[in-house]
Amino acid sequence: MRGKDGKDSVWKEAIETYFNDFLEFFFPQIADDIAFERGYDFLDKELKRIIREGKTGKRHADLLVKVYLKDGQEKWLLVHIEVQGYYEKGFAERMFICNYRIFDRYRKEIISLAILADDVPGFRPEKYETSRWGFRHFFQFPTVKLIDYKGRWEELEGMRNPFAIIVMAHMKEMETKKDMGNRRFWKVSLVKRLYGKGYKKEDILLLYKFIDWLIFLPDKENERFHEEVTRYEEEKKMPYITTAEKIGVEKGEKIGIEKGEKIGIEKGEKIGVEKGKKEDIVEVLETRFGTVSQSLLEKIKEARDDTVLSSFLKKAVLAKDIEEFEQFINKALN
Repeated sequence: MRGKDGKDSVWKEAIETYFNDFLEFFFPQIADDIAFERGYDFLDKELKRIIREGKTGKRHADLLVKVYLKDGQEKWLLVHIEVQGYYEKGFAERMFICNYRIFDRYRKEIISLAILADDVPGFRPEKYETSRWGFRHFFQFPTVKLIDYKGRWEELEGMRNPFAIIVMAHMKEMETKKDMGNRRFWKVSLVKRLYGKGYKKEDILLLYKFIDWLIFLPDKENERFHEEVTRYEEEKKMPYITTAEKIGVEKGEKIGIEKGEKIGIEKGEKIGVEKGKKEDIVEVLETRFGTVSQSLLEKIKEARDDTVLSSFLKKAVLAKDIEEFEQFINKALN
């Protein structure tokens, strides 16, 4: 994962909170076999230990869950959430390595699952296979591709499952990358749907947080977004989200981005604001394009002027690819 304030952590929080809904939405056949009434356990410590002891590089196994089947059997599920949003050649191999490491340690049957949130239609890893001289190894795992839900908007609108909202947010994030006005419109519309679905307060707050980090807006559009949401909450007499943001400022928790500053960074401190803007730039780049190279991170770190950093943030939102952004930043720094 990229860190506890990154994309993976929000996915993890949503899945841990709505585990039944997650499986029922994405993997209904699996959900039908699980006895949810017997409970289930998230084995975070066990998974972290396995990842820490690994020696072949970075791993992205986000969740390990122990569940019980309706026939009385106990099963462990490795739920691998892929939110990088870009093509990765070695993805299937990585899934295989995560699976066998957990099996090797616990000797339990491990079922690996993957969610692909990228926008590359042909990127559909589902198996890892090697063979030579009569030897063959074959590893296959179920995957869900979020862009496959395009064309099913009306169906998603009619669902109360929280992952319907999450998928809708993903689709609108991809569709509106170059149209900030339309992007703000859909971000407001999705938040309004949270109230329209009749969710409880805690559900609205969690799903709002997911929508807020996913559909990033530049400063002016973000201010208009918060104004519209606040106005809508006043009409509904349910000020859930604005209350959550105030709590976040007081406690120093990251809940959103307000006027270009990270929440939790004290206003008026030049160094804090500068650090927050640089983190925002990296967050946008990683959300849109995936991993950011170390050399590019160093270039962003070099910038000191507030106006320059603001231009970098705007370009991160509007650039068609990471190469265009890097060309822009090179010109600005030279």
